[in-house]
Amino acid sequence: MKINIKYFASIREALGTGGEQRETAAATLAQLRDELIATSPAYAAGLARSRPVRMALDQVMSDEASALVEGCEVAFFPPVTGG
Repeated sequence: MKINIKYFASIREALGTGGEQRETAAATLAQLRDELIATSPAYAAGLARSRPVRMALDQVMSDEASALVEGCEVAFFPPVTGG
């Protein structure tokens, strides 16, 4: 299925892009994250399991078990702190 992915803040900086359209076989956000991590060293560093990463599916905060659907929008970003 084809999905749209957006990257924000330090993840965007690590990957060198703010977003992409990607063909994926992943069924969930967890599977997509693992698929992306396996893509290249930059993705492995930016989305590493050891890093706290928040995810949104169609602009709704979601957990890793959330199911992907054709044409959905996925966003990855680090936790935000206020000040």
